[in-house]
Amino acid sequence: MRVRVRDGDPDAFRQLFDEHARTVYNHGYRLTGDWSAAEDIVSLTFLEAWRLRGRVDAGVDGSLRPWLLGIATNVARNVRRAARRYDAALARLPRPRSLPDFAEEVSAGLDDRERITRVRAALAVLRTPEREVLALCVFAGLDYAEAARALDVPVGTVRSRLSRARRRLDGLVTPVEPAAGAGQELTDRTTAVPFAQEDAR
Repeated sequence: MRVRVRDGDPDAFRQLFDEHARTVYNHGYRLTGDWSAAEDIVSLTFLEAWRLRGRVDAGVDGSLRPWLLGIATNVARNVRRAARRYDAALARLPRPRSLPDFAEEVSAGLDDRERITRVRAALAVLRTPEREVLALCVFAGLDYAEAARALDVPVGTVRSRLSRARRRLDGLVTPVEPAAGAGQELTDRTTAVPFAQEDAR
């Protein structure tokens, strides 16, 4: 698969998309908290993967999932930066007259809206590097080494960022037993992952 992707085999890329698009989408949502931005991240991630296909190491065994999530993490950073620039530009415009906001009416139908709000607030206290490591190791289920490859940082950096994230979130999420063989403590997905709603979208 790595050889086929590196060589630009269209069928291999279709298979890659079919297998991992949902994972990339979920990861993008966890980093941005925005459904629309997550959809953009999926498109941009696979476009970037095509552009960077020549960098795939065909001599290494294992899934291309960490590679894709690493690309998605970088894409999410760019999307967030663009959103901040857009928001800043809008803030400089004259305010329009107030119009009814139907977003609340629509979102009121979500059973877990309050839970999503709580967890977003909890994640907002994290610095971007900590949030990225948390998203990769806890939500996406990568081990330390895979997350390190995805972010192009040492394993020790992943461990320290995850440790800082845990300390910052202490009291806001409930710890559970580590996943078998994961080699790392995970947080309670029921509390820390309101994004299970992604699958019900």
